Amino acid sequence: MQSSQTHQTEMTPVKTLTLANNQTTHWYRFVTQDEINQATLKRILQTASESIAQYGSFLIVLAGGSTPKSVYQLLAKEQADWANWHVYHNDDRCLPVEDTERNSKIARDAWLNHVAIPANQIHDIPAELGNVEGAKAYANTLAGVRRFDLVLLGLGEDGHTASLFPNHAVDNSADAVPVFDSPKPPAHRVTISQARLNDTHHVIFLVTGAGKQDAVNRWLGGESIPATLIAPSGGVDVYSFGVNF
Repeated sequence: MQSSQTHQTEMTPVKTLTLANNQTTHWYRFVTQDEINQATLKRILQTASESIAQYGSFLIVLAGGSTPKSVYQLLAKEQADWANWHVYHNDDRCLPVEDTERNSKIARDAWLNHVAIPANQIHDIPAELGNVEGAKAYANTLAGVRRFDLVLLGLGEDGHTASLFPNHAVDNSADAVPVFDSPKPPAHRVTISQARLNDTHHVIFLVTGAGKQDAVNRWLGGESIPATLIAPSGGVDVYSFGVNF
């Protein structure tokens, strides 16, 4: 466990392993959905406080999915120094702004519309512009932004994370890049690049449900699944519920 992560002193990883792509992973196991939700909530709030104290701001990158949505609903009920939060998304689908499958809409409905984060500090991916133009616009948004403080990520059943998919070439040509042939619809997406996602102080993977077991087995078995592309110097934390390891 990294000594800089003082807010984790009450939690000890079940195991710490170096896996494919020299990714250092700290694995945590939770016994209920509520427990993983509450632990994630606490970690976000503590990291926010530490980051604001150190840098004057907190830069968080959000993930889509059911567990993050549950955490966002909890955040909506909290009191925090919202004026200093800056919110980004790791990916989004090329769909209309109000489509219920848009990660930005999910986060706004569950959390962001209910707290006092300044509107110009909530940075949705403009995926409604299409994958190429949306990626260009988001790369401009990210230009000059310092290292992220916390990146939230999920794990797909095929081992993907953000919109970094198996058997796809890694595109680090810009901080945000277009996806043309997602194996899950819609085919067109925008994702923050591997290199920019790695430019972060902390990462939490939220891995829940038996459907993720095969991907976890492959990950722990040393296979170079897309999730292993996220390998910042401080390692990554994997918060899990409903999978065995």
